[in-house]
Amino acid sequence: MPPQPSPSSNAINLRRLNGLRLIVLAAEVLVVWLAVTRWLLPLPVRALAALFLAAAAASVLTAIRLRFAGEVGDRELFAQLALEVLAFTVLLYLTGGASNPFAPFYLLPLVLTAMALPGGYAWAMIGLTVLCYSLLVRWYLPLAEVHAGHGDHGGTGLHDLGMWTGFVFSALLIGGFAVRMGRSVRERDRRIARLHEQQLQQEHLLALGTLATGAAHELGTPLATLAVVLKDTDTAEPLGAARLTLLREQVARCRAILGSLTASAGALRAESGQATDLDDWLRRLLERWQRDRPGVQLEAALDGSRPAPRLVAEQTLEHAIINVLNNAADASPQAVRVRAHWTRDELMLEVCDRGGGLAPELHGRIGTAGLTTKEDGLGLGLFLSLHTLRRFGGEAQLAERDGGGTCCRLRLPLAHLRIDDER
Repeated sequence: MPPQPSPSSNAINLRRLNGLRLIVLAAEVLVVWLAVTRWLLPLPVRALAALFLAAAAASVLTAIRLRFAGEVGDRELFAQLALEVLAFTVLLYLTGGASNPFAPFYLLPLVLTAMALPGGYAWAMIGLTVLCYSLLVRWYLPLAEVHAGHGDHGGTGLHDLGMWTGFVFSALLIGGFAVRMGRSVRERDRRIARLHEQQLQQEHLLALGTLATGAAHELGTPLATLAVVLKDTDTAEPLGAARLTLLREQVARCRAILGSLTASAGALRAESGQATDLDDWLRRLLERWQRDRPGVQLEAALDGSRPAPRLVAEQTLEHAIINVLNNAADASPQAVRVRAHWTRDELMLEVCDRGGGLAPELHGRIGTAGLTTKEDGLGLGLFLSLHTLRRFGGEAQLAERDGGGTCCRLRLPLAHLRIDDER
């Protein structure tokens, strides 16, 4: 069987609240029983019995809900706490109102709400408890005083005993359950911190994967040149100065590409480059890519606000765009169109090819491994590019191009890359 997901902190707190409800209910039944049988107080027993049965039914339903239902949200947990306040208000109405020595129990749901839920719910609980307590000051069923002679305590002594019991019981419940709820909150924070650390590690691996994929694309051209030269070389004839120079240039280019990848692995951001204008960065990026892919017929148009935003572009982002360009060039080297439009806040980039387009079964799989517009492609480069873009808050869409082919539309927010300087 697959492992069951860990319950959320709200689910744990609701389970504890339900246990608290049963403890308080048992204590209330005991106190009412003592008040009726030992202290001879004329209480509305039927109304109290109906209230206790309703509280027990609510506890059973909550236990069933926790066992079979899904996630517990903040609103549901607050509603359960508010239900406790309303039920306690009815109990106090039937047993003396605000003069009841157990009235300080109103602090218990207030403390639990403040510890387990966001601040807005705590203020709402403050308003609810203050309203209920204020109403009980005026409207309630009064309790007849216990006549002196029933035991060692008169009416005042019994009230003092009730106040002491209520304080001790409240302190024990608040201390015990508040500590447990605080532990749940701290455990949730530790879990979030671990997830954040894992996310950073995954982003680092994704960045390295993007750099590696871009380097692999860039290595393709010099390696292909080496293969052609070596294939046309006769082992019985000398290489000649021209061919030897070409081979050395291509080997040096391979070393430079691998050296760039190695340097980027240690400090992705630090090796990103210097600040530049967006239009200059795009122009240089396309020129560099065009030099690596001289056989591609590129149609480019760059348009946007002037002066263009000034930014620092990370290498992972450059390689992500290059991967998209390579994917289009591999699909149709005879016709690649690039359209770029930018504002101060975002960049819209469209890369279109005249390849075979997207197969019907690939529609809706944007951002998944194996998605490619090439007949023999694995889709790894495009997969890494799309996820790199999302790391910067961007998004991508693939669409059929009019007349055949595919268009990859990239939207990149510039808030995390832009340098706001005065020029």
